[in-house]
Amino acid sequence: MNTLPAASPTSVQVLVNRQRNFYRTGATRPVEARQEQLKTLRQALEAWQDRLLRAVHADFQKPRQEVFLEIGTVLEEIDKAIKLLPTWARTRHISTPIMHKPSSAMQVPEPLGVALVISPWNYPINLALVPVVGAIAAGNTVILKPSELSPVTSQALSEMVAEYFPAEWFTVALGGPEVSQALIVNPVDYVFFTGSPHVGKLIMASAAKNLVPVTLELGGKSPVIIDDKVALDPVARRVLWAKTFNAGQTCLAGDYVLIPHSRKAEFYQKIQEGIGEFFGKNIEESRDFARIISPKNVDRLAAMIVGNVVVGGKVNASARFIEPTVIEVDDPETHPSMQEEIFGPILPVIGYDSIEEALAFVNARPKPLSLYLFSDSSKLQKRVQQETSSGSFVINDLIVQAALSDLPFGGVGNSGMSSYHGEKSFEIFSHFKSIMKRSLLVETPFRFPPYKASLSLMKTIMRWFG
Repeated sequence: MNTLPAASPTSVQVLVNRQRNFYRTGATRPVEARQEQLKTLRQALEAWQDRLLRAVHADFQKPRQEVFLEIGTVLEEIDKAIKLLPTWARTRHISTPIMHKPSSAMQVPEPLGVALVISPWNYPINLALVPVVGAIAAGNTVILKPSELSPVTSQALSEMVAEYFPAEWFTVALGGPEVSQALIVNPVDYVFFTGSPHVGKLIMASAAKNLVPVTLELGGKSPVIIDDKVALDPVARRVLWAKTFNAGQTCLAGDYVLIPHSRKAEFYQKIQEGIGEFFGKNIEESRDFARIISPKNVDRLAAMIVGNVVVGGKVNASARFIEPTVIEVDDPETHPSMQEEIFGPILPVIGYDSIEEALAFVNARPKPLSLYLFSDSSKLQKRVQQETSSGSFVINDLIVQAALSDLPFGGVGNSGMSSYHGEKSFEIFSHFKSIMKRSLLVETPFRFPPYKASLSLMKTIMRWFG
């Protein structure tokens, strides 16, 4: 691949101005034009699929099957948007009360202008292009700023987009945080950011200087609660799968497990058995287990592997390999694995004596992106749903909710703001303009001064005709 230069502050300003001028021509507004761009994106992904698979593998040896799932979910989003866009883009008619008649009211979805999508490295295709689908569907121009931590994939995306799209409609800006900053302050008209809460706060602060609206898709420590009766065989397999998919570098992966003290030993045994089943005797030789994205992240994760390590624990820094690891945590207030989102194949396990204790533990911490409960009790399922707050709540599985294009995905509080996928993606990249139209032939009685109607009469009118 030919290495493309990183964007400079000057080129960023030129790019934003170029896209804004193109947007003002109205070329992005016709629904048919948006559908054609989405079809072009599908065509590009199909043509570049093998190159993208190789690119992601080059960045952190992610299994081809996992990358294929990424591309597949983007294609699903594209197909849905192409099919349903005429419905999404329709005018919403609003009824008006009798005292305002003859009149009509409506909401018309309009594009916002120049949309900026800042995507992370861990799912460098899905988390880059699913928001782009929504932005194009809504009629915006789009600048994608992919992560500098997955440089081969970012380069491939840049070349793919340059081959299929005019830069004034959709383009990729390469570079580090300084490029994101330059794009925000120019300013663009909307920012969609996926990443950590720390960086999300910086993005929001920069956007606030120009009152640019944002969507923040962040992370946090998503808990897994296991009850005292559920069968541990399927539970352990699903928890392990989610924690080793992409080597645990998933914002939705269960970040820690809360389990009754009496069930911990059996849970550890099931996890150990599952590791052998998934990856064989030598995990480091498995093609189905990704690597950690950078040496810095390896060091960060390795520092968490302390205390009572009950499963795994091996680290090969030169290979960016960390073995699936389970740590029994007796003091979560001080253990390194409980101080920040892990984002790796390390699973802290914390025992509890009662479900009240488990719920209190969860509620004492920032609201997570997701909360997982393994239980066959409908009563407990309802209780946990009602007594906790999280971006999503999943019963008896993990991370699969992100694959449902009709189910909005997003966080709450520290784990993010707003949500996307499917129609919701179209909505966040749109402004729903409220419109009211009245006749000049009829006037509302008592509207203008001097006010001849008594207050009691006006209350009656409002009650009957409001």
